[in-house]
Amino acid sequence: MAATLTDVARRAGVSIATASRAFGEPERLAGGTLERVLQAAVDLGYSNPQNSVATRTLGVIVPDIANPVYAMLLKAIQGQAWHGRHRIVLFDADEDLRREREQIEQARKLDGMLLCSPRLPDDEVLASVGGTPYVVVNRQIDGAPCVVMDTEHGPTQAIEHLVALGHQHVAYASGPRGSWADARRFDTISRACERHGIRLTRLSHHAASIQGGRAAAALAAASSATAVVAYNDLVALGLEAGMSELGRRCPDDVSIVGIDDIDLAGAVTPGLTTVQMPIERCGALAVDLLLQAISGTAMSDVVTLGSQLIVRASTAAPRS
Repeated sequence: MAATLTDVARRAGVSIATASRAFGEPERLAGGTLERVLQAAVDLGYSNPQNSVATRTLGVIVPDIANPVYAMLLKAIQGQAWHGRHRIVLFDADEDLRREREQIEQARKLDGMLLCSPRLPDDEVLASVGGTPYVVVNRQIDGAPCVVMDTEHGPTQAIEHLVALGHQHVAYASGPRGSWADARRFDTISRACERHGIRLTRLSHHAASIQGGRAAAALAAASSATAVVAYNDLVALGLEAGMSELGRRCPDDVSIVGIDDIDLAGAVTPGLTTVQMPIERCGALAVDLLLQAISGTAMSDVVTLGSQLIVRASTAAPRS
């Protein structure tokens, strides 16, 4: 059996993300690390799929192209695919299960597909892809090759940060119903709050947008929570705007934490405290793994890329 990227990473003693970077972005690695990965590739007879396959046409299905997270993800996917002059066909499901189902059917005609945060149930996703090579991005499905962004470390850091500031009651502003990441983030936050003896209120599901955050603002205010962790940065920014219209200022009256660290998070006032997600690396690695699957060296591993809390001015100690 031909060596895979996973084999190279194991031989070199690095993560699969680092091994991928050695072939796609070698300038970002230390000389010693790059040398270990390349030597492991030589020892195992590994051939970089970017160089070993003909030009391919890859389908990319996203839930909402208007969401800047998916724009960042698509830019990374396009950039990585461009190295091998592969073509990208974009499908926007618009948070519609029926449309997502039809788009997967259409993408089956292509050489491979990337399913970014699919909303369909696990069994339906697996049945819909058929025999077409695929990789699931930002969601874990048993038996499927997946690249996910960590839902444990960063959100846990967010709760620990709020606890250190003195908050005793936190609300979680949920994202779209059916979102894998939303469920995992809430589970992590729930466990962290339980460990620290913090009261947690879960707000109802809303769109992953600024308007979704605005819609959740009244519920957040009514909960009397002194801090809110939002499903993503857009919801967090909408919450801040909505709370301001209700006469509650951030962070004086309520601390707000987002997730993703989109560019806007550091440009607003106050700057948004958020959990930074490795969106670009996720997209680039997904392309590498999909090309590997197309070349016949399929993998069923789940690759997890880390997250990290970025503290800015939207969080502060609660009023005494």
